[in-house]
Amino acid sequence: MRLPFTIEQFLDVFRQYNTAVWPMQIVLNLFALVTIYFSLWKKSYSDKIIVITLAFFWLWMGIVYHLVYFSLINKAAIVFGALFIVQSFVFLYFGIIKKRLSFRFKTDEYGIAGMILIVFGLLLYPLLGYLWGHVYPSSPTFGLPCPTTIFTFGTLLFSASRIPLWVVIIPFLWSLLGFSAAFSLGIKEDTGLLIAGLLSTLMILYKNRSFKTSG
Repeated sequence: MRLPFTIEQFLDVFRQYNTAVWPMQIVLNLFALVTIYFSLWKKSYSDKIIVITLAFFWLWMGIVYHLVYFSLINKAAIVFGALFIVQSFVFLYFGIIKKRLSFRFKTDEYGIAGMILIVFGLLLYPLLGYLWGHVYPSSPTFGLPCPTTIFTFGTLLFSASRIPLWVVIIPFLWSLLGFSAAFSLGIKEDTGLLIAGLLSTLMILYKNRSFKTSG
């Protein structure tokens, strides 16, 4: 894939972003932990908090990363940003208005796979990045598209209800596009993004089928 920017420009966008938004990275990680907590210990309002948190992540990535920073070196980021903002409203529509998203961690294949992806997005992704030479602040932190999309897929695998396909489309497309672009620039940790997108989408489709059959 021929890209309109160099690896140096790409990493410098991370540097600019991380420097400017600090300490928001800590807040975003705390929000992720809140999501995990309410997936493990179910409350009457757990689903709303999880949905609102996921919606916030995608709105943040769409506006702050894509539109404000990434668009400086890649005009396609304007389209990406718009799609990420749409995804934020997709979460709110199906989770808050339609109340069709419910989350509960279970020790089955879906829950275990989901937890692995969440741990990868939060911990292993930055660790692998560091080992491969992507040192903060010139590195993709949680709250940026690739690790946060992996986290999103992990959370969706906790679903206790059938997930509307509209919820999965944009994250899946980004798992393909984001991987192909970033990996060509040497962001090897984004292999996890591709695996997360393919594996999670297949598992969600299969799980949806089981919900339909049991219903």
